[in-house]
Amino acid sequence: MVGRTRILAGAAGLLVAAVLGAGLALGGAALFGDLGKTTTVREIQAAASPAAATAISGNGARLSINDIYKRAAPGVVQVTSTTIVNVPADPFFGNPLLPQQQRQQSLGSGFVVDKAGHIVTNFHVVDGAKQVRVSFSNGASMKATVVGTDPSSDLAVLEIDASSRALTPLPLGDSDQIKVGDPVVAIGNPFGLDRTVTSGIVSAIQRAITAPNGYTIDHVIQTDASINHGNSGGPLLNGRGEVIGVNSQIETGGSGSGGNVGIGFAVPSNTVKTVIAQLIRQGRIDRAFIGISAVPITRDLARVFRLPVSKGLLVQSVQPGSGAAKAGLKAGTTQVVLAGESYNLGGDIIVEAGGVPVASLDRLRDVVAGKKPGDKLQLKIYRGSKQTSAAVELGRQPAAAG
Repeated sequence: MVGRTRILAGAAGLLVAAVLGAGLALGGAALFGDLGKTTTVREIQAAASPAAATAISGNGARLSINDIYKRAAPGVVQVTSTTIVNVPADPFFGNPLLPQQQRQQSLGSGFVVDKAGHIVTNFHVVDGAKQVRVSFSNGASMKATVVGTDPSSDLAVLEIDASSRALTPLPLGDSDQIKVGDPVVAIGNPFGLDRTVTSGIVSAIQRAITAPNGYTIDHVIQTDASINHGNSGGPLLNGRGEVIGVNSQIETGGSGSGGNVGIGFAVPSNTVKTVIAQLIRQGRIDRAFIGISAVPITRDLARVFRLPVSKGLLVQSVQPGSGAAKAGLKAGTTQVVLAGESYNLGGDIIVEAGGVPVASLDRLRDVVAGKKPGDKLQLKIYRGSKQTSAAVELGRQPAAAG
């Protein structure tokens, strides 16, 4: 059963003089399925375990935690975003007649990626911000401009006007090369505690989490390095001091305590590279959109219901007006239940997209992600027992998952 994931929103929210929990509660289905809820984080665990320290320092070219920290910390920033919130009229507190607008501040993390002054952070750290400031380890604080945001990957790029000599960019590593068990270090500002370092390992790879707009973020890195409320947007580094992910969410286990249970999630650096390059170039991301929901075929499903193939994607719904609808794709209309899971049978089964076999949702998303709006995507499908094909003209991804 999927537990509850929580977005690592700002370390603290300040509404006038009161300290508030600056969290963003999220739910809803991603394009291909419901991946659970997101909210905020509460607990601190700042100390690195001796085992993790040994793992990092004792493997060839890998650096010690202290070496990684000394190299990377100058490039890690605290991000302070200011938003304007409406406070309703209250006969017992404040103005009893009129609602008021007040400033709210929240804290997150980020890191420098080049000498031009670009900084990466999470989208949810700066979402709706009227003003953004960043502060460095030397105490310098300056105004930042939001260059672009991408809710679908929960990433944002900021820009500051600073001397290139004063900036320490962090190198982006290759997240495709990481393996389960690799040592990692997280640097950020949990609860406003500047440039806190924690360490752990890569607990799993190829996870999927829900973005702030309800779509799915694929190829996510899971770690047991302690990341908490305020770590949002901070780097997850490998043993060579390269950024392999941007810390974004944690799992709370559904206990209701809201605390860190040692399961955190980071958007992988290869996704970061692609997204920030487009944000810096054009300030936005134009994503292709096929316009279906689907579920993967299981071995039991194929056997029990005598499907024509044992691998592929069952089309569950087709969004009206989408490229898939215009191409004539059919959704299943006969609902069945197998092992407690509901499926709509009788629709098309997608077995290939762009010449690539697609037995999983993330594989189809990868194929679509490699296209642009307006591109044609050739699908190989089964309709009943007959194999056929369909050419889908991909549209532009809506702002939020339906």
